[in-house]
Amino acid sequence: MTASTIVLDSSVVLLVGASDWIIQLDETLQTRTDATVNRVQTKAKAIDVVRNQDTDCLITEYALEETVGLELLREIRNETTTLPVLLGTSDGSEAIASEAIEAGVTDYIALTESVEQMTDELIKRTERAVRSAQRSTTQRERARQFDAIFNDSRTATWVLDPDGSLARVNETAREMIDTDIEAIVGNPFWTLPWWSQTDAANADIQQIVENARDGEFDNVVVKQPPHVEDPRVIDLSVRPVENERGELVSIVVEGVDITDRVALERDLRKSEELHRITLNNMTDTVLITDEDGEYTYVCPNVHFIFGYTADEIHDQGTIDDLLGEDLFDRDELAEDGVLKNIETTATDKAGREHTLLVNVREVSIQDGKHLFSCRDITKRKQREEALATLQETARDFLYAETHREIAQHVVDDTPGVLNLDASAVYLFDADANELRPAGHSATMKELNGPLPAVRADGETLPSYSFVEDEALFFDDVHEADRLENRATDLRSAAYIPLGSHGVFVAGSDHVGDFDNVTRELADLLAATAEAALDRVTRESQLREQDRTLQRKNEQLTALNRINETIREIDQAIVQAETQEEIDHTVCELLTADDRFRFAWIGTVNPATDTIELRAWAGFEQGYLDSQSFAVNGANGEPAAQTATTGDVTMVTNVAAGLRDDQWRKDALARDYLSVLSIPLIYNDLTHGVLTVYAPTRDAFDDTTNAVLAELGETIASALSAIERKNALLTTSMTRVEFAIDDPTFVLSRLAQDAGCTLSYQGGVQQSTEGSYVFVTVEGVSLEDVVEAASQLVAIDEVQTISAEDVGGVLRLRLTQPFLALELADHGAVFREATADPTTTTLVIDIPDSIDVRTISQLVRETVSTVELRAKQTLDQTATHDLYTRFLDKLTERQLEVIQTAYYSGYFESPRESTGEDVAATLGISPPAFYTHARTVQRKLFATLFEENSHPIAASTKTAR
Repeated sequence: MTASTIVLDSSVVLLVGASDWIIQLDETLQTRTDATVNRVQTKAKAIDVVRNQDTDCLITEYALEETVGLELLREIRNETTTLPVLLGTSDGSEAIASEAIEAGVTDYIALTESVEQMTDELIKRTERAVRSAQRSTTQRERARQFDAIFNDSRTATWVLDPDGSLARVNETAREMIDTDIEAIVGNPFWTLPWWSQTDAANADIQQIVENARDGEFDNVVVKQPPHVEDPRVIDLSVRPVENERGELVSIVVEGVDITDRVALERDLRKSEELHRITLNNMTDTVLITDEDGEYTYVCPNVHFIFGYTADEIHDQGTIDDLLGEDLFDRDELAEDGVLKNIETTATDKAGREHTLLVNVREVSIQDGKHLFSCRDITKRKQREEALATLQETARDFLYAETHREIAQHVVDDTPGVLNLDASAVYLFDADANELRPAGHSATMKELNGPLPAVRADGETLPSYSFVEDEALFFDDVHEADRLENRATDLRSAAYIPLGSHGVFVAGSDHVGDFDNVTRELADLLAATAEAALDRVTRESQLREQDRTLQRKNEQLTALNRINETIREIDQAIVQAETQEEIDHTVCELLTADDRFRFAWIGTVNPATDTIELRAWAGFEQGYLDSQSFAVNGANGEPAAQTATTGDVTMVTNVAAGLRDDQWRKDALARDYLSVLSIPLIYNDLTHGVLTVYAPTRDAFDDTTNAVLAELGETIASALSAIERKNALLTTSMTRVEFAIDDPTFVLSRLAQDAGCTLSYQGGVQQSTEGSYVFVTVEGVSLEDVVEAASQLVAIDEVQTISAEDVGGVLRLRLTQPFLALELADHGAVFREATADPTTTTLVIDIPDSIDVRTISQLVRETVSTVELRAKQTLDQTATHDLYTRFLDKLTERQLEVIQTAYYSGYFESPRESTGEDVAATLGISPPAFYTHARTVQRKLFATLFEENSHPIAASTKTAR
């Protein structure tokens, strides 16, 4: 059989016409091939066959009944364009051939020879047409298949040119990126924006394209870049496309989205890993047995509880050997299907006993009938027992009253709570900054030796735990850097801070005794102890607060009593007229109740340097006669100490140092248990010593000390007032003249700096701004003195009152108290002072009521290098009385105005200063000055003429 007949054997051929060559062709096809041949004579029948029967080729003659073959051709082409149509005619022409070709004929056959000669040619042309149609049909089917594959919505497809550049993409691939496809057509496939722009991904894609160019199939998995929204994982596969000659014409790349599959695989791997980890690491053990108790499944984590491997469990026999016989009632299991929380005990491979909770369930799994799930509750049971012990410990703590009691309770209960025999408690001593052992067990001493106190400096383990407030647990304490005792036999050890109270230490001679439960219980024991220590501390603080409150109440009561006494003393002092009245009143009121047993006031006699008694009250019982109150002596009696130092002397406990001082024995014999001696000082002048004795120890606290010290100042002030009053009433005075050599005295310093003579003859004024002093200048111009005065710190302001060619009067405002004011406070009058560059003399009038030695002492304490040059007695009865009455009538402002006018030369003739000049100096208006001047003159003349009942016997002249 020839190749042509092979093609025709499976074909259906339709012959149209009645010509001889059609009939001959029909017979030849029927005899020489296995083709199915149908023959009709009309166009209508031919069309009907084409429409209703499969036909692989149609052969028609040109001349048909009632029509021509061209019309049939046109009708056929309206039905199909793929059916091969051959048109044969013996009367053909180029025009017919052209029309046939234009109408879509497959082959035009001009019958130029005999029928017999043309039959083979017709068969060849028929076979060629059928073959061509079949090939076209195959190509169309392949094209449709490619289009179906290319446009698959599940697969992204790229068609590449042989050089690997992009030629075409399907819609699925197009939707993967937000990019104009036309803009990237022609670019190398491995550089396109569908995948990660990493060098590794680009290299992998380029490699599979290169493999396709070599005729190989290949694939690679790539990920889209992270910046793409919802990036996907793509499985790329490439295949080369070759033509009939084996030449590469294109490369097809298909991409399948395997993101979900990758995620599922990843989740599956995670699930498998989780399942494997869970089975290997969960603490519960699962066992499955058959009806006879033989193991059908053993969980791989069985070693957690029992210490055996799964194979060793299988080798043991039945589960009764592991969990014991009669673990459960089979009838009950059959009825309920599951039995829960069966408590039993089992022994592990190391011989340790475990408490288990077992659940038994009926199952049907791989020949298994009973599933056992075992949970180890050994630690929980131990924890329950430990918590019960800890509860008892907490109750014991409720009755503990000291920190040491609590420390000992902790040590005693540690074995029951932690199952550890070695323990100790350090308590913090804040005064010494040390942690000191307050309790320890015998085992701790055996393993560690004596426990020394440790400094709270963080250098040792107990100290570090306390300072850093950090619990330390060691499986082997010898690995710790801060271990202070390298010879200790302790291994497992814990150091837990007890707040601000100290540190709890527990341990053993085994490694690794502190598991999670033991650590938790240790923390609970420490926390319970800390709470108990806090309670004891709070209660101790409350008790101390109660004691403090009670002491304060007692002190307040005592203070109220002494304040009442002080008020009575103050009232009495105000009404007292004499020093003796003040002295006796103070002593009697201080000893009026039982608070103070004895009080007395004495004065230092400069001649004998001893204290002489002025007044006393209370239970003296000869005490003063038994003592020698020598100033600067060795006796040490409080009154003598105060007179020596000028400070308050307080003795809280007379009995202390009893054998050292005789006065203490004499005082104790009279029940003097505490003493307070107070100097009576006012403006640096001592008026004596007040000493008070109490019948109790610590009778003079800080408050009482301060109150009585203020009382001393009040008494001294009152005594000074009495002295000033007596001085005003005394007409007989002693005038003393001192020569001093003190460069700090303001007049001496100014006279030296200015090289002049300065004279002060009264006229000091005291204001809130300072002390104003009038001085007369001789020997230099006032400008030089004013310049020198402005350089002195002691002089705040200089004002010219009157000026002459040489000399004049200045008013100085001093920054420091002037000696005249201090003397006036004690009743003395600073009459005059004269200073030149080399010497300074002071003249002071001292009333007879004031001891000259007192004033001399004040002068010596105020200035240095004092020499007494002259001393005389004056009687100023009339003058003193007249002068005092006149000054009493003037206000301070009137006195200032008239003094300024006097020293300005206003009253000289002719006047050295006008009223306007004086007013300007004083900073007032001229009318105001004249009003003040006339008022003072009127008061002066009224004193001289109206209030003086006898003629003036003598006149006094006061140098300006």
